Order: sequence, then structure tokens, then C-alpha cells
Amino acid sequence: MKPIRLFFGIIKVPLDFALTIAAFSLALKLRTLPYFASFQNPFDLTTLPSPEELTTFTLKCASLLVVIFAMNQMYSLKVSRPLSRDLAKMFFIIFAWIMMIIAYFFVIRTFPFSRLFLIYATVLAALFLTFYRVVLHLIKQALLRRGIGQYRIAIIGENAFAQDFTKKIANHIDYKLLGFIGETSRHENRPDFLGTIGTLRSTIEKHNIEQVIQAENVNKYGPDILATCRSMHVKYTFVPDLMEVQRSNVEIYTMRGIPLIELKPTPLDGWGKVMKRTFDIIGSTLGLIICTPFFLLIAIAIKIDSRGPVFFTKLDDGKPVLRIGQYGTRFKFYKFRTMHPNTHNQRYTTLAAHNLRKNSPLVKIKNDPRITRVGKLMRRLSIDELPQLWNVLIGNMSLVGPRPHFPEEVEKYSQSDRFVLEAKPGITGISQISGRSDLDFKEEVHLDTYYIQNWSLDLDLKILFKTVGIVLRGYKE
Repeated sequence: MKPIRLFFGIIKVPLDFALTIAAFSLALKLRTLPYFASFQNPFDLTTLPSPEELTTFTLKCASLLVVIFAMNQMYSLKVSRPLSRDLAKMFFIIFAWIMMIIAYFFVIRTFPFSRLFLIYATVLAALFLTFYRVVLHLIKQALLRRGIGQYRIAIIGENAFAQDFTKKIANHIDYKLLGFIGETSRHENRPDFLGTIGTLRSTIEKHNIEQVIQAENVNKYGPDILATCRSMHVKYTFVPDLMEVQRSNVEIYTMRGIPLIELKPTPLDGWGKVMKRTFDIIGSTLGLIICTPFFLLIAIAIKIDSRGPVFFTKLDDGKPVLRIGQYGTRFKFYKFRTMHPNTHNQRYTTLAAHNLRKNSPLVKIKNDPRITRVGKLMRRLSIDELPQLWNVLIGNMSLVGPRPHFPEEVEKYSQSDRFVLEAKPGITGISQISGRSDLDFKEEVHLDTYYIQNWSLDLDLKILFKTVGIVLRGYKE
């Protein structure tokens, strides 16, 4: 999900809430003005509920409207709906919302508010929400026309259906149609020919393609194209009723009347991404508040035990320690130093013969002599990982996710292995609670792939609680 699309979806929630409250506040002022309208009788302010009751009522009404909007997909982050359809749906929901409020007062047989007050509030809420939605729509359209937020797409196929589909979306504002990809190069002289299926990877890189739509040969090439797209973090969609593939994370939608099936690599998209990031910010903030007082004690223990820095932030040549994050991006990685200084590269030289993972991109040294006495204890309790809470807070990592590896290790990944880069790396993860560093690399990839494809907040919580249990058992042992 593009950040700009995420923004336009998320911003509606606080705006709906705030403007509904503003509508109620202005409605009250209008109702209490003397003779605001010829049909309005003077209002006796003494009949109003207390300010606290009015505030509570307003907050409850605004919250109810936001919940109803959410239940009716008014905050959808998918391709833009026509503004007219969006507004028509909004008016219907607002009408149903105010009817629910009136029905509530009817049931409890009291009506502490002026009927005109509710009428004013409803009309003003409709006006405010309409106005900002129109403005937001115009801003979004202007950005899309400049290519900001557009998906750069390519169509795989040369048949009549692919050509018809191309015509239908050629001028779609949400997309920038780059051209088509063919089975062979027989159309290489056409200006809209991007490449062949056999050169898909280089074609994606050359044209910076963000989404492919496969319109033919799905049974023949679909699995390979899907694997390539996932390894390159490109959205893959195909025309339905052509291919029998995995059923998880499938989303069906239409584009200019043509039904498409998107094989989403993970639920961590759209609102799932928002929920996980919110959870990470809250969790890392609390974690830092709780753990920071102990950081000084840990730092003193590290300095007493061996010479060198407290944190492992630089390699033997002085360059910063980097790990590979989501989509292959590099980031500075923080952890407490558990080894003697300037011994990192020994894993590839003098200690290479002791590597327990010779047929893996990763390195694990048997009875590693580089680890200090305090380092052994920290690794046993996973204390050395605590500084990564800062990585989580600033957005490089997540509390739960695949482990981040060194760039030289990721370079040895196979195409299918790179799917684990679809999610942010985590301090802990499903592979860590299933065997920690003793797992075979392919088993680790398999578990991390399962986590990415089946993510939920419940799963994150289970992994975090199980991690705590494993650490405590390690301490007792």
C-alpha cells in the first residue's frame, strides 16, 4: 500500500470524528441564538443538560458515526470510488445514524435535547463531512495526475482480452499503464512492448513496475510470475477463473468492470499495517520506559567484563553495522555488544571451519570463542536484543517478525527466500520461538513465510508471550 493512499484513508477517521463534534458544538450555538430563524422559539438554557453530559453525548455520537462508517467500508484503502457514490453512501449512513440516536431517546422515553439542535447537528455534520471529502478528493486527484500515488502497472498477455482490458484502464487515474509483457518478443517493435515473460525480473527493474496484471497463460506461467513478483515485492493480480493457486489472502475487486483477483502476500497491508505499527509504537515505548533504567547496569557489566563499546554498532573496519529490513532496505542495527571487539569478520576467516550452517546463507559458530562472559549471559536471556526497541520505535523493525540478517547473508538468499523481506524484521518471531538459532535455514524461511501470510495481532501477542516464557525457562536452566 502506497503511503499517500494510506494517508488519505486514515485521515478520514480523525476528521470525521472532529468535524462531527464541531457540528454538534456549532448546532448548540445556533440553537441558543435568540430568534436564529423565524420558526425557532426562544431557547431556555436552563433546560439543557450539564456541560459534562453534553460533552459525553457529543463524543458518543461522533464515535458511533465513525464506527458505522468503518462497518460500511467508508475507510476503504482500495482504488478510489466515484465521489458521487461515496457521498451518496455517506448521506444514507448519516440519516441512519441520526435515526438510531432518536430511536434511543424514544426507547428511554426522555428527550433532553432540542429537536432543532439535532436537526442542525445532522445538517452541519453532513455539510462538514461533504466539504472536506470533496476537498480531499480534489487534492488526491491532483496528486494522482502528477503521478503521486499512482500504481505503475504492466499487463501480461497479448490476447484480445488483454488488449480490451488495456483500453479500459489506459486513462484510469489510479494507474499509470506502462505497456504489456508478452510470451515472446514478436511485438518488440511496438512502443508499448516492455519485454517477455522470460525477462520479467529485468523488465520490472528497468521500468520500475509496481503491479502486474496477468490476463493469459496463467496456468502455464502463473506460479513462476507470482514467485518473481513476491521476491521483488511487486503486487500480482490475475484475471479470475483461469488459475487454481493458493486461497489465502485473496481479494477480489473490479477495475473498470473487469473482475480481478489479487493474491496478497500478507494481511499486513492497509489497516493491518496501521494496526501493527500502532502496536509496535505502544509496545516499544513501554518497553523502553521499563528497560532503560537497566541499560546503565548492563553497560557497566559489559565495560567491566571486556574492553570496547557498549553497543555493537560498528564492524571491524569501522563501518556501521547494517541489517536488511523490509523490501531489502538497509538500516542501522542496535544491540548490546556480546563479543570481543573487532572479531566480527572471523566468522568468515579463521572461524569459518566451525560454521554449523555450511549449506545456509547464515553463519553460526560452534563454541564461539568471540563471545564474552557477560555476552553469554545476555544471549541466554536475550538481553542483548533490548536496544532494538529503538529500531522498532523509529520504524526500522517490528516487535514481531522475521529476524534481520546481514547484507552479505541476504545476498545468498534464493528468489523464494526473499519473500521474508515482505514484512519488517522483528525482535522476536515465529522462528525464534520454534527453535531459536538451532533451526535449519529453510525451516526458518518456511515459518516466517507462514507468519507473513497469516499475520494477526493475536498471533503477535501469542509469539510475544511465548518468547517471554522461553526466556524465563532459559534463565531457570
